[in-house]
Amino acid sequence: MSKWTRPLTPVKLVLLGLGLALMSCDQSRGNEEDMTSTPDVLSHTMNNLTGKAIDLESYRGKVVLVVNVASECGLTPQYEQLQGLHETFKAKGLAVVGFPCNQFGGQEPGTSEQILSFCKKNYGVTFDVFEKIDVNGEGACDLYRELTSLDSAPTGAGPITWNFEKFLLDRTGRVIGRFPPKTRPDDANLVKAIETALAAD
Repeated sequence: MSKWTRPLTPVKLVLLGLGLALMSCDQSRGNEEDMTSTPDVLSHTMNNLTGKAIDLESYRGKVVLVVNVASECGLTPQYEQLQGLHETFKAKGLAVVGFPCNQFGGQEPGTSEQILSFCKKNYGVTFDVFEKIDVNGEGACDLYRELTSLDSAPTGAGPITWNFEKFLLDRTGRVIGRFPPKTRPDDANLVKAIETALAAD
């Protein structure tokens, strides 16, 4: 019998087992590190347009569409399709969430009261809209710092490019899609992504 075909001794078997166990622990630790390195975008509390503090954790368990919005933009009519998504899919677990921002052409200059009045009067908005924030730069809120750091298909990581950019979150709060401003809320690919996320366990 050659040295290559000799059976392993009990000591060698124990050492081999320990080695495999250590490898398994290292792999498990790596997976845990990957999970903890992904920001939990729902771990924030933010004020809505009436000044009420809303814990974003309340959206966990829902599919969430996060959109930075503006009242004086060429894309402002997307409010109508956003409200349509809200009405169509709310009962199935979709939450549409708007964050006004004045960083793009100064197209959201109003106060919270003015923004709320505009949304209701012109588009009958009943989904949640929050106080005005910055989404880019040094003053960007933590939520958007985290959203823009993620390499989310199909757009990828990087600063918000304009009003009405969209992030889709699954029921666990994980970002599963990022869509550019000109992608209408009723775009077939976006609607399909929403329906797929709603159907998932």
